[in-house]
Amino acid sequence: MPTTQAPPISFDDTAVAFASKSDAELRKMYALFAAMNNNTLVKTGGGLMKAALKWSLPGTKFLIKNSIFSQFCGGETIQECVPVIAELGRYHIGTILDYSVEGEGSDKSFDHTRDEILATLDMAHRSTHIPFSVFKVTGLADSALLEKVQAGTALTAAEQASYDRAHARVDAICHRAHQYGVRVFVDAEESWFQATIDKLAYEMMRKYNRESAIVWNTYQLYRQDRLDAIKQAHDDARQEGYYLGGKLVRGAYMEKEARVASQRGYANPINPTKAATDQLYDDALRYCVEHVERISICAGTHNEASSRLLTELMQQHDLAPNDPRIWFAQLYGMSDNLSYNLAHAGYNTAKYVPYGPVDAVMPYLLRRADENTAIAGQSSREFLLIQKELRRRQGR
Repeated sequence: MPTTQAPPISFDDTAVAFASKSDAELRKMYALFAAMNNNTLVKTGGGLMKAALKWSLPGTKFLIKNSIFSQFCGGETIQECVPVIAELGRYHIGTILDYSVEGEGSDKSFDHTRDEILATLDMAHRSTHIPFSVFKVTGLADSALLEKVQAGTALTAAEQASYDRAHARVDAICHRAHQYGVRVFVDAEESWFQATIDKLAYEMMRKYNRESAIVWNTYQLYRQDRLDAIKQAHDDARQEGYYLGGKLVRGAYMEKEARVASQRGYANPINPTKAATDQLYDDALRYCVEHVERISICAGTHNEASSRLLTELMQQHDLAPNDPRIWFAQLYGMSDNLSYNLAHAGYNTAKYVPYGPVDAVMPYLLRRADENTAIAGQSSREFLLIQKELRRRQGR
């Protein structure tokens, strides 16, 4: 029996899950998730919001900022996120500032994104409540160029210079992270240039992860080959003497991956069923915990079964809930029943907190609305938990 015993967790404990929310805030969340249960409303409303922003209709930004934006985003700037960071920190939940503006594809926009990520690292360095920073390589480099590199196609002199600038941006971020001792996630993206991202991430790990896991790669376990990729990365890290950081997610581009595979005539890299993805995700958790002396992990998931499994694996391997090598993470505005109950039980827990100008973050917000509608039961689950807590407070 392990000597490290964590308190029991109930992901249905709404008193803990919504301890930070006033009755008025809960009622607002109730109305929002009720709306997101309606697929037609989400589709129609999303189109209307985009059109209203495009035509600068009076009151549009105010309406969005005080509804879906405030639910899923921390603010328009890092400074606007400060109250959210502090509020999450009160409940021992870390913040991962996620600059959610999609780049314009120019060197100017790539440099701006680099500077924004460096600013999140500066903030993390000054705060006890920001355990990670995060970036997408496509915020720093052109995706077509990353794809060309992966395909092994010869680059022109101009393309090579562009790639070298992108490489320098990635290195500047990882260097600053190492300098501060702040961990940084390299987000996963589409499979046709993910190998280029992986190569960059592992290069940065070899350079900056000699003492601990500073740079973390992201593994989308809906891809059939990702557990094998983790095992290979672990072997390389062990042989070359650095630490592997891995954020484990299920994945974000399923329909796009299937469509592109069909168009290009290769096998779909995505698991054939959700059950297969769930199994692979849980197998990856098991593998990483078994090799925690070399691998640090963050379970980026809203899945209760996988979250519970990781707590059980930690106890089986005699790992304290606050072991610095193991983290849980969820998106801000979602799955508070996981985040707050895990943190309450002493587990390292963080929220991804997106930020950026309202109009620039709209693609992110509409994806959240679509996901909540598309993921079976996600909105309904949030909706019912909020309803349960409102009734509890009313003494029913």
